[in-house]
Formats: sequence, structure tokens, C-alpha cells
Amino acid sequence: MRVLPGRARWGLRAVAVLVPLALWWAVSSMGVVDPTFLPSPAAVAQAFAEMAAGGQLLSDAAASLGRVSAGFGLAVAISVPLGMAMGTSQVALALLEPVIGLLRYLPASAFIPLLIIWLGLGEPSKIAILVIGVVFFNTLMTADAVRAVPAELRRAAATLGATGGEVLRKVVWPYALPGMLDAMRVNAAAAWNFVVVAELIAAESGLGYRIVRAQRFLQTDRIFAVLVVIGVIGLAIDVGLRLARARVGRWVG
Repeated sequence: MRVLPGRARWGLRAVAVLVPLALWWAVSSMGVVDPTFLPSPAAVAQAFAEMAAGGQLLSDAAASLGRVSAGFGLAVAISVPLGMAMGTSQVALALLEPVIGLLRYLPASAFIPLLIIWLGLGEPSKIAILVIGVVFFNTLMTADAVRAVPAELRRAAATLGATGGEVLRKVVWPYALPGMLDAMRVNAAAAWNFVVVAELIAAESGLGYRIVRAQRFLQTDRIFAVLVVIGVIGLAIDVGLRLARARVGRWVG
């Protein structure tokens, strides 16, 4: 693949953002669609400013970030050890892969009624939805990253006298970590989807809750403003994980 110069790369990124914005502005300004259903960029910017000035966006973003941090962090804490075990042990793979492979196809949103019954309407049920939505996929993707470690590296380390624990800690873990971070990037996006779904039901704060409130009064400009905030926060998380992956994965590449 040909490597693009930095200036060309940033130019293409700018085009990718500006062209959709220009099309949005053109459609809204020509009145092709009723503003009730498609507000203009200016109306969305005004709604954003009003919500930000009132402190709503900050408090709702903080609530959603807290849920994502708790749910996604718990899912990673569970899935990484399980994935490491599945990637290094045939016994663990045989025990865990069938049930995890089955559970990953069950939509997390289908568990909402059960979680409300089991955990109530508070924070535990919302965090549990995030865990269910992320943990199974992240486990299998982590296991794939661990299995991708070349067997030659493990054998070379063992030949030089490394114990099983040292091979795991000094060879498998560093080599598989970039792949694990790639898996986290994918599943962090899923976590944001699930937190919005969780907040659409029985929530009193959060960006998903704010979308529901705006929908009740046909405030589509506010819905768009919240969607922009969700996108920006998600992009920031993705960039952070991408930078971490580039930093820890230099020697692997």
C-alpha cells in the first residue's frame, strides 16, 4: 500500500468531514426537507450552545462516560484473562469457546427486561447491559490475538530457559497486546451503542436519556446536537486507543 504524505492525508480527512456538512447545509437551506425532521447545521449549533450553557450536555456526557467506563472496563477485565486462557490452553478453549460462541449471538438489548427484573432500574442494570454486549466478543477477539503469536517465539523463549509464566508474560503478552487494543477499539464503539440503548429505558441522565426527552417534543436539533457529542467522544476514545496501540505495538510491526 502506497503511503500518503501527511498533508495529503489530512486534506482527505478534511474533505471527508466538509463534504457531508456541505451537503447537509445545502439540503436544509433549499427546504427540501421540513426543518422539523432535518434541522440546519446552524440550528444544531444553536441547540448545542443552549444545552452546553445550561450544563445539560456536560452532566449527561459525564453520566454516559461513567457508565461506559464502568461497563467497558469490567468487560475488559473479564474478557482479557479469559481470552488469554483460550489462546494459550486447549483445555480452556474447549471449555469456553462453545458457550461464549453461543452467547455472543444473543443481543444484549434482549436482556433488558431480565436485567430490570434482576437488578432494578438503577445503574447496575445499565452497566450489566454494557458488560453483556462487550465481554463475549472481546473475549474471542483477545483469544485470536493471543493465538496469532508465532509459535517460533514461544519455542525460542522456552529453549533459552524461560518458564511457562515467563513466556506468557514476556513473549505472549507483549506480542498480543496490540491486537487486544485493536479489539478494544472495535468494542468501545459497541459499548457506546449499548449505553445509549440502556439510557433510552428508565434513565434520568445520560446522552441517550437526553435524546428521548428531545424526541418527545420533536426537538430534532437537540437530537442532532447530542449525536454530534456522542460521535466526538467516541472518536476521542478511538484515537486514544489507536495511539496506545501504535506506541506499544512498534516492535511487533
